[in-house]
Amino acid sequence: MARPHTRPSMRHLAHRDVVRHSSRRVGGEFRCLTWFARNPLFLLMPTVLIVAGVYVGLVPTTVVVLSLALAVTLWGRLHPRTFDRWAAPTLRAAWRRWTSYRGRRWAAVLVDCGLARENHHTGRVDAPRVMRVRSATRSIDTLHVRITRGQDLTLWTGRIEALADALGAHRVAVTRHRPGVLAVVVERQMPFALPIPAPAIPTDSETVDLAALDVGDDEYGHPFTLALPGRHVLVAGATGSGKGSLIWAPLRAMGPTIRDGLVRLHVIDLKGGAETRRGAPLFHRHATTPAEAIALLTAVRDEMKARQAHMAEHGLRRLSATTDMPLDLVLIDELAMLTAYGERGDVREALRLLAEILTQGRACLTSVMGYVQEPSKDVVDVRELFPTRICLGVTASSHVDMVLGDGARERGALADAIPGDLDHAGIGYVIDQRSRLPIRVRAALVTDDEIDELVAACAPPAGQVLHSIATRGEGS
Repeated sequence: MARPHTRPSMRHLAHRDVVRHSSRRVGGEFRCLTWFARNPLFLLMPTVLIVAGVYVGLVPTTVVVLSLALAVTLWGRLHPRTFDRWAAPTLRAAWRRWTSYRGRRWAAVLVDCGLARENHHTGRVDAPRVMRVRSATRSIDTLHVRITRGQDLTLWTGRIEALADALGAHRVAVTRHRPGVLAVVVERQMPFALPIPAPAIPTDSETVDLAALDVGDDEYGHPFTLALPGRHVLVAGATGSGKGSLIWAPLRAMGPTIRDGLVRLHVIDLKGGAETRRGAPLFHRHATTPAEAIALLTAVRDEMKARQAHMAEHGLRRLSATTDMPLDLVLIDELAMLTAYGERGDVREALRLLAEILTQGRACLTSVMGYVQEPSKDVVDVRELFPTRICLGVTASSHVDMVLGDGARERGALADAIPGDLDHAGIGYVIDQRSRLPIRVRAALVTDDEIDELVAACAPPAGQVLHSIATRGEGS
């Protein structure tokens, strides 16, 4: 008698649909081949040495290898500048890749920091893999890391402090390089052991590039430059953070252009001129009271409007600095005294004039450099109008994002952790426009004697009159 057809139970269906994963690992020979495919030099170099030993001889091969090692050592000792530029980054990156960012040690660090997980079926640790290592300087490593499925930038930015401690690093910064790949910057130590000397005063105006004024160094050992034509710069930092360095270092770097009338300085210092009075002979205008500051901003605004009319009349989109039409640079020391802490009527008028200059001065050779201690929106209502922003040491972690943009501190801009002593004055962060990573910089230290040297060498001649378009009239 035929058995009646019965419907399979849910238990049988579930059992039938379960896919069982093997706990056995891929064979060692295949893992070895995959590893060699990713690291061809590890197999290539021994192969070259063996072939050379067989065909050339063991002794000549040994002599050549030892000679190369000796030559590299002597190069590093006798001419460190070229060695550090051409050879050291490659050798350092290879060494750190093998000793710090590979294998079980790297996987163990990520497991401890919650950035890797164990596969329950195979027992293996699924850890993000380091694809590339760059070591531009002794203090900085840049890693390209391929993250595992399910990870994202937010997960890594939430673990950067734990990752820095696990790696024994001073700080770690993370950003997205491309889909599935992160750029991780590991700063092993403070890159600025000594103050940066003041920039030398150029010999003449032809050697000055106003679009790349050398004002210090970055953490990679490259010059830290500021562009002024068509840019506005905001510098934030607590008392003693070194804002004065970013006043006087740019002026030394552009010195001859001030003397020759290619740059006019309009300086506002509402602290009674305490910071800027020493350089007064360099200034076209110097305001130390709110009334003088508003008059100064009004004159700069009127000149800007006259230049706009000139450009419209002649069909120009941009101006170049000349003695007839110089770059008008407005320096405002302690911006908050002008935008928040003064009389209400003065503050309202100053903000109106400043916003007008910041939004319209780019093509008219009118730039603003502002310096502030407390960068909140209530104090600096126009901070978003400054394209270039520098955050020196600040007193609150929230100030970092206020200056450099949302998420800057999570990506490694720890400006609130910079000590406030003289040994760390001038150290801060800027955002790299290409990678969007915070980069640590240090402005050059300029002493009183070096300010006096600048005044003696670059003050405009006595009696020199710089006529503006606004005062020349149409018929001139």
